[in-house]
Amino acid sequence: MRQETMTSRERVLCAINHKQPDRVPIDLGAHFSTGISAPAYIRLRRLLGMDTEKVEMIDCVQGLARVDWDVIERFHIDTVLLNPPWPQPYRWNLREYPVWVPRTFQPEKQPDGGYRLRYQGKELYMPAGGYFFDGGWPDFYGLEAGEKLRLFARRARELYEQTDKFTIMMGFSAYFGGLEFACDMLTDPERCMERNEKALAENIARFDEVNRLMGPYIGAVELNGDLGIQSGPMCTPASFVRCCLPYLKRFCSHVHNTSGIKLFLHSCGSIAPLIPYLIEAEVDILNPVQISAANMDPQMLKRAYGDRICFWGGGCNTQHVLPNGTPGEVAANTRELVQAFKPGGGFVFNQVHNILGNVPAENIVAMLDTAYENAWYGEPLADAR
Repeated sequence: MRQETMTSRERVLCAINHKQPDRVPIDLGAHFSTGISAPAYIRLRRLLGMDTEKVEMIDCVQGLARVDWDVIERFHIDTVLLNPPWPQPYRWNLREYPVWVPRTFQPEKQPDGGYRLRYQGKELYMPAGGYFFDGGWPDFYGLEAGEKLRLFARRARELYEQTDKFTIMMGFSAYFGGLEFACDMLTDPERCMERNEKALAENIARFDEVNRLMGPYIGAVELNGDLGIQSGPMCTPASFVRCCLPYLKRFCSHVHNTSGIKLFLHSCGSIAPLIPYLIEAEVDILNPVQISAANMDPQMLKRAYGDRICFWGGGCNTQHVLPNGTPGEVAANTRELVQAFKPGGGFVFNQVHNILGNVPAENIVAMLDTAYENAWYGEPLADAR
């Protein structure tokens, strides 16, 4: 086994800063789009001979499990989820998969075998045989905003002082709101800009409080706003530049000028024409790097943008290969993608978005083991931070 010469936190920061670490950092579950479905996680733990009694479903909408320390150690993971454990959890069965969930999460089994959940004015539904809910994103902590932020701040400090893992604080707007917003950008751009001006003020106020309470203890804050579909961006570059880019630039500038915190932007789909504008805004990290979408060839992305933005994801094709391939095919796909994104830093390994509930455990092992085996560089560059 190769000798690691960096801590996990140093390794991730080195990669984000486009410097060569000792190896490519590996993420699993630091963000709600880099994680693993609870049923897939339980089957993974069973395959590895690990106990499944304490599996916590930490994202009750997408059905994601918290990745535990034994799995983090087994697969050399460099990140950890910031979100604190649920207050007063209870055990709930997602069909044959028992998981720990918050008391505020009370889904009702339906005659058709699905589940319906009503909470905080939202109505969510999971179809029979499904693995996640649709219909909204309630906050199952059930806490006042200030109390919740203080809870997260205590957790951030604890993880910073007791581990060497990199953490991300989620929940900031990326000034783009999906297809309806894309239509409004064409028909009523002034209204879009008014909404984004308000969102910017809210983002800055929230970031300042996050920075005050936990700034020294977190690695990045996440902005969320899907810009693409399978075939291309949801909006034209001109519309993005007019309605979204000024607000994204102002927020990124504020974060960089007031902290050492990195900016992690999550945007699914085919977004290659918009990446130059994300770089112009000084976004540090792009996720999930959907290499199976149109015009998202990994070699092209790395060649065109790899020295200016960190690709966090793109390490395994979760749309076709991970759920449907053999372990050998998964390993080959992972090896090819790691080699494409790895040169010169600027890459954190993660599969494209979450590992869904139907993915075979053997394929997950093949992916993560192959990622680690192929992660190593030569001599690391000096001054990683």
